[in-house]
Amino acid sequence: MSSAYTAASWTEFGESVATASAALAGLLFIAVSINLRQILEIASLPSRAAQTLILFATPLVAALLLIVPGQARLALGLELLATGLVIGGAQVWLDLHAKRGPEDTIWRRMLGRVFPSVLSCACLGLAGATLIPAAGGGLYWLVPSVLAALIFGLINVWVLLVEILR
Repeated sequence: MSSAYTAASWTEFGESVATASAALAGLLFIAVSINLRQILEIASLPSRAAQTLILFATPLVAALLLIVPGQARLALGLELLATGLVIGGAQVWLDLHAKRGPEDTIWRRMLGRVFPSVLSCACLGLAGATLIPAAGGGLYWLVPSVLAALIFGLINVWVLLVEILR
């Protein structure tokens, strides 16, 4: 069977992603700690910080599921699919219930908060959905899922750490 459908081929990837995600979540906590007062003064930023934490947690959870030894392909596929759906839904719910500031246009929210989460979680769901029948890409869908989460998460950390002070 192709490495796209064999979790054992992906353990090093999973370990690397788990390490990177945890380190970036730590960076987020530093950014929030340093600029807590400024973050709390802008209505939309506390939810942006929460969404960023979830962005970093998404690949972390996926990586931990991936490196479980001896797990059946069906079980992993269902776990990844469920994780993508639940986290993606939680991110959209969080955005819908977030406080908004005057600078928070619909396009800014969609591009900066909703799109990254939906993209990452959709690719995660696709990884699970295509892993189950062993057709359609399988675990290779984890790569764009992880990249979307980490890149957009880093952009949000930059905003919370540097741009907020401008």
